[in-house]
Amino acid sequence: MPAVDRLLLEEALQDSPQTRSLLSVFEEDAGTLTEYTNQLLQAMQRVYGAQNEMCLATQQLSKQLLAYEQQNFALGRGDAEVISTLQYFAKVVDELNILYTELAKQLADTMVLPIIQFREKDLTEVSTLKDVFVLASNEHDISMAKYSRLPKRRENEKLKAEIAKEVANARRKQHLSSLQHYCALNALQYRKRIAMMEPMLGYTQGQIQFFKKGADIFSKRMDGVLPSVSNMIQSIQQELDTEADAMRVSQQDLLSGSESVYTPDFDAASAVINRNLIQKAGYLNIRSKTGLVTTSWERLYFFTQGGNLMCQPRGAVAGGLILDLDNCSVMAVDCEDRRYCFQITSPTGKSNTILQAEGKKEYEEWICTINNISRQIYLTDNPEAVAIKLNQTAQEAVTPVTSFEKRHENVTTSVSTCSERRMELEKDEKAVQDSLDELDSVQLIAPGTPIQFDIVLPPSEFLDHNRGSRRTNPFGESEDQKIPEEDGSLLQQMFLVNFLGSMAVKSDASIKVIYEAMRQVLAARAIHNIFRTTESHLMVTSKTLRLIDPQTQVTRACFELENITQFTAHQDNKRLIGFVVRDPDSYELENSFSAYVLESNTDGEKICYAINLGKELTKAQKNPDALAQLMMSIPLTNDGKFMLLNNHTEDKDNANEGAEAVESEA
Repeated sequence: MPAVDRLLLEEALQDSPQTRSLLSVFEEDAGTLTEYTNQLLQAMQRVYGAQNEMCLATQQLSKQLLAYEQQNFALGRGDAEVISTLQYFAKVVDELNILYTELAKQLADTMVLPIIQFREKDLTEVSTLKDVFVLASNEHDISMAKYSRLPKRRENEKLKAEIAKEVANARRKQHLSSLQHYCALNALQYRKRIAMMEPMLGYTQGQIQFFKKGADIFSKRMDGVLPSVSNMIQSIQQELDTEADAMRVSQQDLLSGSESVYTPDFDAASAVINRNLIQKAGYLNIRSKTGLVTTSWERLYFFTQGGNLMCQPRGAVAGGLILDLDNCSVMAVDCEDRRYCFQITSPTGKSNTILQAEGKKEYEEWICTINNISRQIYLTDNPEAVAIKLNQTAQEAVTPVTSFEKRHENVTTSVSTCSERRMELEKDEKAVQDSLDELDSVQLIAPGTPIQFDIVLPPSEFLDHNRGSRRTNPFGESEDQKIPEEDGSLLQQMFLVNFLGSMAVKSDASIKVIYEAMRQVLAARAIHNIFRTTESHLMVTSKTLRLIDPQTQVTRACFELENITQFTAHQDNKRLIGFVVRDPDSYELENSFSAYVLESNTDGEKICYAINLGKELTKAQKNPDALAQLMMSIPLTNDGKFMLLNNHTEDKDNANEGAEAVESEA
């Protein structure tokens, strides 16, 4: 026989989510069995009803056969042989009727009655014990909630003892009901197998006895099956008796335990605390905000998995992640006049989680365990030995502190020191293999430099480049939607670009800073799933470089060409272009450069060519001869337009001719 799944009675007291999940499987199995039993009972009752109908039908048939002789036919009373034959058949039918009656009675006793008893006794018992268990569990939760709300400052020993006694009684009641419920479900796994086969055994035996006089062949076919089924039922019954005895003994042993099993914080003074744990599981109360100033507490099952703190509600199949414990800090806190509260703070200090343990032992072990995990001891070869070395640090974490900032500063300093040591070791191991480019990337851009993924227009720039000293429209509308032309500009070239990002850089000595900025901007967009870009018109003139809103024609950003120190396109993706801008107001500062990364719909070399041409025009504007020579040396391109604007015309009549003379189109 295959092994039968069973609930472990030893886990009834802990009442973990895993046990509750397995219990729900057994309860679901019992529900399915109940539905199937009802359907099976209906089918068997139909067979029994048909058998009773057969008895009545055969009895009526026998009477009708005997009544043939009494019929007054118009042509005569009938053939005497027919009458005698029918009388013989009537006797046979009467004998069959006796057999049918006996068969109906046997079906009622051996087929219908066992399945009814199984439904009314076993399945009803499981359902009743389930309801009792649910009520006991709810009473235990209510008593635990009252116990958790005991004040810490004004501790009333009498009230504490009464509530502790109430918790113990509720827990004992829940334990007893769970043990009975588990035993009933375990026994049901055996009884359902008997209940399914025993009725069919009675049905088959009745049919064999019915057909045995006229169907020896049928009985011979079943002779080999019936003993086997009978032996199987006896074997299962023996296993059930053995299991019932073992569960009875185990139940008595579990119920004969000490009072400390049921009473929370039973012996807090002499509790043995293990400070070297790297794994922990158990019920905790977690505080969550329900409003601006209101909070609520919920009792959930927590456990650690690697470097994560997980939470699993009752009935859930798996747990969910609460927070990452690596490099976090843990400390005892006073919270809402509750006892045994501790706080877990993220490495950045921006988020924290407050939990409450049931007793002092659990309280200190949780703090020590989280303290060990936060230092990534679980990743070492011998985590227990390392945990012993950090035992003193864990002991300090158990003591409440009055200043969170001081505690967090100490933890941050400790984590930073460990990180610096780890970085020094890695640097010593890989010093020979580090390339010059990797060193340059650190020198050009500071680690952790923030990246701006959108264009934010300063109010001063918007005022200077679009409206002068006039008041702006808050809706972005303007009286003149055209871009104001710059006086004396010899170049205007428009490109369609998407703004990808900008960041501060430490130097503009090489175009490597642009390549590194491109790499970091694209990597940051991929990591944070930022795919939206800002589309702009890039206007290159002989004086400035502008990013213009294509809809409102408002200048989003403007840079003087003399402040653009580096510009280049990407080596592989020519559509990527970047440039470095020097802050004209902070020449003396070290971090006075910013790198901008754009994506063009054309070749980025064209934009670089336009910027370079604008810078050369700006330099050559002071020398007319150099300006004329530069204009003559400008090469023609196969696509795009290049426009030179000369505002120095002699009179209004020659304005159109001058405009045609200074326009060149490629």
